[in-house]
Amino acid sequence: MKKSRSVTEKTMFIAMALAGLMGGAVLISSFIGSGENYLLCALAGSPRSLAVASHSPTETQLRAILHYATSSVVPQQSLAEISVSFEVLKSRAPCNFLVFGLGHDSLMWTSLNPRGTTLFLEEDPKWVQTVLKDSPELRAHTVKYRTKLSQADNLLSSYRSEPQCSPRNAVLRGNTLCRLALDNLPDEVYEKEWDLIMVDAPRGYSAELPGRMGAIFSAAVMARNRKGSGVTHVFLHDVDRRVEKIFAEEFLCRKYLVKAVGRLWHFEIPSAANASDGGSNSVSFC
Repeated sequence: MKKSRSVTEKTMFIAMALAGLMGGAVLISSFIGSGENYLLCALAGSPRSLAVASHSPTETQLRAILHYATSSVVPQQSLAEISVSFEVLKSRAPCNFLVFGLGHDSLMWTSLNPRGTTLFLEEDPKWVQTVLKDSPELRAHTVKYRTKLSQADNLLSSYRSEPQCSPRNAVLRGNTLCRLALDNLPDEVYEKEWDLIMVDAPRGYSAELPGRMGAIFSAAVMARNRKGSGVTHVFLHDVDRRVEKIFAEEFLCRKYLVKAVGRLWHFEIPSAANASDGGSNSVSFC
């Protein structure tokens, strides 16, 4: 009964959150267009009419409300955990949102970032096909990882001896020397600056699976290499697991941890150029 009620509450929250965002957008549109409907009809291409259109609910948002309002399958994150990212998305959307993992929450994340770029990276090509069959509007790429969870301790103890893993030199694209660097991602991942990064994959619950070591390291490198203003928001799920926790403390840094809810940690990471502790010349990530 308790689990059933939790699922119901989470489903209602997602649907209400999306409806609330769209309701606000419609209200803004009504203020923009109030008393000027005839002008909007006559000047369909005017800046004012485009402003109204930009605040209209997207097809993806409408589909998401229907999906979550009628489905018993809900995201794995708890209501409290989802709310952390939701609050940031409310203030930052439309933005560039990179998500490691594709799943039952993907339609939700895309809907909460209307007119932004939400991109999913997933290790399992069959799962990508399954999800995109039901939600073709989602944007997802299959990623191959070159690590195994069983290598986590060795990777952590040895990365400092490889110059291309150093925070001074670390890049991702083509960086085959640093085993933690995700060196063969789609070009779009390297060419965009990501405002939010969610690390909720790859799988990391048994020794032969990839583990999240490379995803955590690469999220840190992306954040440090940011050229634009502001911080990069990094969300890491499953911090109750040893590897996620120790790699977060090594690369995402306790000093940048701004919120911890359930199994989710939220970091606000400045670029190395804007770090107050001389981050561009640092010999360690933290």
